[in-house]
Amino acid sequence: MAEPIKLSIDGKPVTVPPGTLLIEAAKQVGIEVPSFCYYPGLSLQGACRMCLVAIEKMPKLQTACTTVVTNGMVVHTDTPEVANTRKSMLEFLLTNHPLDCPVCDKGGECELQDAVFRYGAAETRFLEGKLHEEEKKFSNLVYYDRPRCILCFRCIRVCDEGMDVNAYGIGFRAAHSEIIPNRGEQLECEECGMCIDICPVGALTSGTYRYKTRPWEVTYTGTICNHCGDGCRTTLSVRNNVVIRANNRDHSGLNGEFLCVKGRFGWDFVNSERRLKSPLLRKNGKQEEASWEEALTFTVERLKTILAEHGPGAVAVIGSNRTTNEEDYLLQRFARTVLGTNDIDHHRTADFSSLVRALTEAGATDRYATIEDISAAKSLLLIGNDPTHQHPLIAYQIRQAVRQHGARLYIVNSREIKLRRQSSQYLQVKPQGEAEAVRALAGQAPAAQDLCAGGTGALTALADALKKESDTVILFGDEIQGQTVNDLVTCGLTLPGKTRFVALGDYANSRGAADMGLLPDTLPGYQPLSNEKARERMESAWAAKIPAAPGRNIRSIFEGIRAGEIKALLVFGANPVKTFGLDNAALTGLQLLFVAELFRTETAELANVVVPAASFAEKSGTVTNTCGEVQALKRTMRQAGTRSDLEILLALARLFGQRWTYQSPEDVLREIIALVPGYDIPLPSLLVGRAVPTHPEGRPPALERPDLVFSSRDSLFTSGTLSRYSWALNSVDEAKKPYGHAF
Repeated sequence: MAEPIKLSIDGKPVTVPPGTLLIEAAKQVGIEVPSFCYYPGLSLQGACRMCLVAIEKMPKLQTACTTVVTNGMVVHTDTPEVANTRKSMLEFLLTNHPLDCPVCDKGGECELQDAVFRYGAAETRFLEGKLHEEEKKFSNLVYYDRPRCILCFRCIRVCDEGMDVNAYGIGFRAAHSEIIPNRGEQLECEECGMCIDICPVGALTSGTYRYKTRPWEVTYTGTICNHCGDGCRTTLSVRNNVVIRANNRDHSGLNGEFLCVKGRFGWDFVNSERRLKSPLLRKNGKQEEASWEEALTFTVERLKTILAEHGPGAVAVIGSNRTTNEEDYLLQRFARTVLGTNDIDHHRTADFSSLVRALTEAGATDRYATIEDISAAKSLLLIGNDPTHQHPLIAYQIRQAVRQHGARLYIVNSREIKLRRQSSQYLQVKPQGEAEAVRALAGQAPAAQDLCAGGTGALTALADALKKESDTVILFGDEIQGQTVNDLVTCGLTLPGKTRFVALGDYANSRGAADMGLLPDTLPGYQPLSNEKARERMESAWAAKIPAAPGRNIRSIFEGIRAGEIKALLVFGANPVKTFGLDNAALTGLQLLFVAELFRTETAELANVVVPAASFAEKSGTVTNTCGEVQALKRTMRQAGTRSDLEILLALARLFGQRWTYQSPEDVLREIIALVPGYDIPLPSLLVGRAVPTHPEGRPPALERPDLVFSSRDSLFTSGTLSRYSWALNSVDEAKKPYGHAF
């Protein structure tokens, strides 16, 4: 290991690893060297010259953002010469920069504004008139004000290097230079908005936020995005109880500065006029507004009647993969101990149960990969899925691993996906051929000659390449499920080093829903109902009996509805009519269809009772991302007339005469930590905003049937039913293009 470098900055001794840039070394001792063009993780530009510092034994000032430290270096960052030079640089930048801070959206958050306050330069020696051009609309979400642009090239580099989109370029020359879209006059990109947040001035602004408020007039709450399963942290800006912006400029959370189009702009469904504001109760064949007391009392009385006449087997429950862990935990407890049924399930978008079982049986429950593991991996194997569309943060982390750390990416997929550009080997198999490829790699079955274009030779080459790698992260989508997951784990654990695994599930809490036991044959923590000790432990904690027989899975629930065996269905935060294609006639034959939802979805339209649920911005709790990392969801605002699913469940339990002692989501979380295997997580880490990994250990039953696990194949601009209520996601031209469009 190379010896560390020792130097002095403003009289302070500094010790850093070899290769460290001077600007980063200064940060370690709390010294801020201003810079506009420098940005950690992007290529070096050296364009703005604001980071000039004095280095002893060097005749001229040097740029700290491009200078690598050396032993014995003595640096001065705050001499009169340095300060005057920075002031002169600011004068040049302000030559054509409009002094419109009172109306600029970046006012109060502008790096250029901060530098002028620090070094002066508000008065200029340039007397010529400023060049001016009108603001341009690059898309409905991105606007460009050319006079404000200081040509730091951050937007170009983050789009090129970070996003691999290359949407921006430079047009014209000298004082007339400006940022331009690379494809015509309109942006053609992923509309992630990274360029807006990374811009140090007000040149690139948001179409959803511009001219609406000032930074000091809003309140900020860090929470977790409610769309895909990556678990990006986002900061919601709220004014007058309305969300007006989302970003992550403080770089907190596992996603750093990254947010995709859904995370940065897809929050506006929270403010939608189409939100349900009061309960609906069907009277004389028509849904009419009702009070909460009337709706819940009707629901409980109807459930009591059905249970008395037909027994617990006539009632089923469908949960959500967007509600919190606490709500999912209470939902399965309510189903099992209050309704007396194990007929509970949800839309499973990845086979988490099979992964937990395979790792438990192999004694390798320390092999769950985190988001950080992906970016630091030496090699990655991606089987199925399209992370660019379905897991944007994971796709970003994969690109970072390849670009910054030299990782090798191996892909097995039946489709052409964008990450092929970064792959070392890309094995394109026939449709639905991913599972066959895994079985062949694991030596469980010979591969067919027509599996891929290169025949079995291509598969052999992939296997040989993987055997030469070390510490591989294996990611797989819904194409790999059941026994094939076990084959993949068995094969992966034979590779050199410490192989880690990620099952890629679609939505914000798909992993949490499975972890919390929204399954017909599995208790929280992947403990099978057949495990008497696990069942007795839960019964003791809940002071109630749990039915021992496994319940119906979601497909069997639908079959039971069609056969008339199920009389009541409770749906929390799901839309089975749309997701599973459940026919309307079957649901209209129910004696009770209860739906807790944000909008009048296809399922809600058929319900006897609909209650307005709170969105992710309106409640607290925790969610678990697809890598098994738990993070805190924090309430930002409150929509009048709505209740969280947790509040709804507590109210229903009270009307059933249950004396549950929970007063808040924190009470439920403490019980989860105490009772759910793998969730013994430290509360302080959650409270300070960290992502805490879990390590589930259990032997859940084998997957009942293959059609239980399937991805919705969302694009960058869709998010199940939810995205139809987002103006931002539907406003951009890219949303109208077919899935898989390569940017």
